[in-house]
Amino acid sequence: MTTGFQHLHSFLAYIVLAGIIFSFISALIGALSGKEFTEKDRKFGLIGMILAHIQLLVGIGVYFLSPLGLSNLSGETMGDSMSRLYALEHPLINIIAIALITIGYSRAKKLTESKSRFRSIYMFYGIAFVLILSRIPWDAWLN
Repeated sequence: MTTGFQHLHSFLAYIVLAGIIFSFISALIGALSGKEFTEKDRKFGLIGMILAHIQLLVGIGVYFLSPLGLSNLSGETMGDSMSRLYALEHPLINIIAIALITIGYSRAKKLTESKSRFRSIYMFYGIAFVLILSRIPWDAWLN
């Protein structure tokens, strides 16, 4: 079961990253072109947020099932960079990134000016995207 969750988490990561990039680019183009923020633009932002939240739920499952997750969290783990990445850095930074995506989307819904709505999405999604990329275990993910 753990292996299945890990494979699902790795597979979904591609889709989530694509969704966040799509939302980011769509909002950036909207802001730079000066167009009106429409229902379609709101849904584009929503796609990135929903995908990120689904990935979070699967990731929480992996964290509690995997021997590299919660059960590996100890003082010795902090001395090994790869163990620290899996047990602490990856989950913590990605939770922060998903919180930023949620804040950006929620903020965009409340704002009234189109440019500000687009800016909220592209800024928060962009920061979250960089955070996510910084904590992906590249050695394991690309193999």
